[in-house]
This record gives sequence, C-alpha cells and structure tokens, in this order.
Amino acid sequence: MAKTRVFVSFDFDNDRVLKDFILGQAKLTDSPFDVIDHSLNEAAPERDWERKARAAISYAEIVLVMVGSMTHKAQGVLKEVEMAREMGVKIVQIIGYKDGAYTPVPNAGRLYSWNWDNLKNLLS
Repeated sequence: MAKTRVFVSFDFDNDRVLKDFILGQAKLTDSPFDVIDHSLNEAAPERDWERKARAAISYAEIVLVMVGSMTHKAQGVLKEVEMAREMGVKIVQIIGYKDGAYTPVPNAGRLYSWNWDNLKNLLS
C-alpha cells in the first residue's frame, strides 16, 4: 500500500526540531505517510524557494503544519498554506508541543493534538 505524501510546513526560526520529530515518525514501520523533505530557510531564503515550495506542495497529498508558539506569524508557513489552498491540497495542523497555548495558522483548518492515533488518521 502506498504511503501518503506529506509536505511539512513549520516555523524555521523557532521549530526546526518538530520537523525532525515528524521525520522520525514517518520512518516507523506502521507509518501511513512519507515526508517530502523540502525545507525552506526563511532566515536566508533561496532565490527560488517559492517555486520549489510550490512544486513540492503540488506533489504532496497533504500539507502538515507543525504549530509552535509563533507559527501563525511565520511568513514562510503563511505562504505555504496559501499555496496549498490555491492548489486544493488538504491542510492539517498539529500542535507541536505538549504545553502552552497555540494559535492556529489562519486558513489552515482545525488544530489537532499531536499523537500517533491522530497522525495515522489524518495522514493516511
């Protein structure tokens, strides 16, 4: 059975560790998803990051937004969500940490807790 192709959107400046965690979970034997690894560096963006992001998102079946405390203000995340919406790619938001209050990214749908059951249900 083919795994769901997932593009991970995250706040590069504050939450890089979340991407590492989700990459680890994608490697589990019962994982229903693969991560398309196309990190985009907001701090020093490549000239054509937008084109690369659009291509990666168009290949994905789901955009997974990893939500930290400042993700809702991260310009790269906001742009990736906008691209996904334009292309009709499903967007899912997961809270990246156990503690804290988190603001959903605008126009990215419902915010879910990060647990294995949610990941398997949302990303399959």
